[in-house]
Amino acid sequence: MPIYETVLDAVGGTPLIRLNRVGGAERARVLVKLEAVNPGGSIKDRIGLALIRAAEESGRLKPGGTVVEATAGNTGVGLAMAAAVLGYQSVFVVPDKMSPDKIRLLKAYGARVEIVPDVPRNDPQNYQQVAQRLADHLAGAAYMGQFEQKANPETHYRTTGPEIWEATQGQVGALVAGAGTGGTISGIGRYLKDQKPDVEVIGADPVGSIFTGPVAPFLIEGMGEDYYPDTLDADVVDRWEAVSDEEAFDMARQLARQEGILVGGSSGAIVVTALKVARDWQKSDWIVAMLPDTGRNYLSNIFREDS
Repeated sequence: MPIYETVLDAVGGTPLIRLNRVGGAERARVLVKLEAVNPGGSIKDRIGLALIRAAEESGRLKPGGTVVEATAGNTGVGLAMAAAVLGYQSVFVVPDKMSPDKIRLLKAYGARVEIVPDVPRNDPQNYQQVAQRLADHLAGAAYMGQFEQKANPETHYRTTGPEIWEATQGQVGALVAGAGTGGTISGIGRYLKDQKPDVEVIGADPVGSIFTGPVAPFLIEGMGEDYYPDTLDADVVDRWEAVSDEEAFDMARQLARQEGILVGGSSGAIVVTALKVARDWQKSDWIVAMLPDTGRNYLSNIFREDS
């Protein structure tokens, strides 16, 4: 094992794991990529440092400044972790449907957290609009822009995609992922298609998200949107599959209780979709399902005792 200079060097290199009990015979072609083992507990650890470096390079963020972002929680953790290492302050704006566990986690890293109503993007109280205003008015602050900055998908093209390709020795036939910013599915999907053009990219999407529509409230955190972010390359995605809150949360609990894999609701939705794809799978290649974050972020909602 190497000795790392900082915790940021421990990000990435996450494992691919076979499913053993959930689903039926179709699970034999599914591998899950467990991003919960990143030091901050999610795939968003990968983009935290990249977003800060992009802000530094553009001159938006100066030494001793403040990192500001709109987040469902996980990008905030990745940013807060990187900010702590690099000596920045951090402020995050989160919608009120986020789990209390995530909010406590952000504060544990020393971040200031502002909670706003979960309203559409065109509402002045939308978390992205509030975060941008905060960045404009706080001295030395810079808005990170995970929904706009190309550093988001580029990080996945540079790291996550190659990890999957190398681990499967190129024997990957489909990628199943969610989309909030769209950076994950766009970056990984583009990399895999550049290596093998016939790789299928399937987006798992909450019922109520614009990608499968019509737009309506949903409870799954960190995936689904009411608009198309700049960081989403929709041309990479071959099709979208809608998953209900109930299906997603039930699968998250099954993964914990039958596979020993503790992950969140977005991971549940992605596994539901991967198993659906696998039922009609005629190829010998793997279906790789991205599991974005740890279930420790959802102990107070998805995994509460009466669930």
